[in-house]
Amino acid sequence: MRIILLFIIVSLQPLLANILHVGEGREFSNPKQACLVAMPGDTVLVHNGIYQGAFFIENIQGTEKAPIVIRGEDRDSVRFQGGSESFHFSDCSYMIIENFSINGQTSNGMNCDDAGTYDTPTHHMTFRKLTFSGMGSTGNNDELKLSGLDDFIIEYCLFENGSPGGSATDMVGCHKGIFRNNIFRKSGSNCIQAKGGTSFIRIERNSFIDGGQRALNLGGSTGLEFFRPLDAKYEAADLSVTGNVFVGSVTPMAYVGSVRVSVTNNTIINPERWVFRILQETVDPNRFLPCGENIFQNNLIVFKSTISRHVNIGGNTAPQTFLLRNNLWYNVDNPSASKMQEAQLTELNGIYGIDPLLRDYAGGDYRLTKDSPAKGKGYSINDIGKDNEGKPFGNPPSIGAYEIEGITSIEEVMRMQSTVIRTAQGIWVKTASNLLPKTVEVFNLRGEHIRSVEITQEQQFIPLEHYQFIMQ
Repeated sequence: MRIILLFIIVSLQPLLANILHVGEGREFSNPKQACLVAMPGDTVLVHNGIYQGAFFIENIQGTEKAPIVIRGEDRDSVRFQGGSESFHFSDCSYMIIENFSINGQTSNGMNCDDAGTYDTPTHHMTFRKLTFSGMGSTGNNDELKLSGLDDFIIEYCLFENGSPGGSATDMVGCHKGIFRNNIFRKSGSNCIQAKGGTSFIRIERNSFIDGGQRALNLGGSTGLEFFRPLDAKYEAADLSVTGNVFVGSVTPMAYVGSVRVSVTNNTIINPERWVFRILQETVDPNRFLPCGENIFQNNLIVFKSTISRHVNIGGNTAPQTFLLRNNLWYNVDNPSASKMQEAQLTELNGIYGIDPLLRDYAGGDYRLTKDSPAKGKGYSINDIGKDNEGKPFGNPPSIGAYEIEGITSIEEVMRMQSTVIRTAQGIWVKTASNLLPKTVEVFNLRGEHIRSVEITQEQQFIPLEHYQFIMQ
């Protein structure tokens, strides 16, 4: 009888979940009030309006099967504006934060940490469909600050116009996280920074446009008291960067005091000074490993003669331990000067000075044409993941972020159980009536928002030219 009763209680749990309404004239005037009474499985629904934090959410715990959700009614119309921060999450777990906008904060746009208790990290947090659109400060202030966070996902977010001295997302001592399908644009000094013992992070299928000094700071410089774990021998380790597109920035990526970092199958367009950097900013040979044992492979790099060097190599590093292979390098101004000249680095099976035959380099379409020399020339890797549009890579893969024959981003359309038919002028989307309406946010391949398309019919045509699209 006890077993049967327990089964009944567990089975009914989702039915008992509540929607807690937040907004003017609602049950709760702000999301913190609602979170204080929220139980696993509940949704804190924030209705359209402008809210000013900081809202401190502390010791709020969902469960694996019943997370606590904070959801905006409409991404553009629910705005957390001004104040020191929008939200500050501490010692929380199993929460989903989604579907609203954040801008104008003077400290950090949003903060999530372990409250300084390094042995009990905040964990299983998802940040989804958030728009960070500008800080109200100019120093080392971040749009999304993460410290001591494990097992997290950041997806379908837009980060733009960050503080000049800060990062779009700054991680200190974070572990087992995923960044996927985000757009970063003019994000200050860095788009993503991973330091202070950060490890096992996957950065996949994102777009980085004008990403500041280092679009990806794969490592960094951290005060010893802030490392998680405190005895970490590296700034960052075991990071994977796959299927991303980088346009501009002083350098798309810097390996900084990091080890076992793999940068694979990315497309890099017009870096300003270097394709990548190898640095060691936290120097202590008795404790820290030199930056080394890292990988740069299957990447497609198109650059101009205005760069300073292909690679910038700093002191106290181990460049001879880097593995470079199967990259395609193309100097559009002087193809004969495409080959990397750094004597400390050796590349296997590199392709130099051959036009990759992108669909429209000048117009911002960096996908491969069917005759591209990058087709099938990548190094075969197990579990390589998907390309920037969500398609499986071939075996061997093509070089760069796009597998050959890629047309448009259909991954999210398939998630909403739709059929997609491509034509020369655009796509037909066929959707079951019970899934309507749906919204398609249309971006060009530079990450610029073009328009929103409401899917209201079972069969609807969307004209597309050089677009990728993200389902809302």
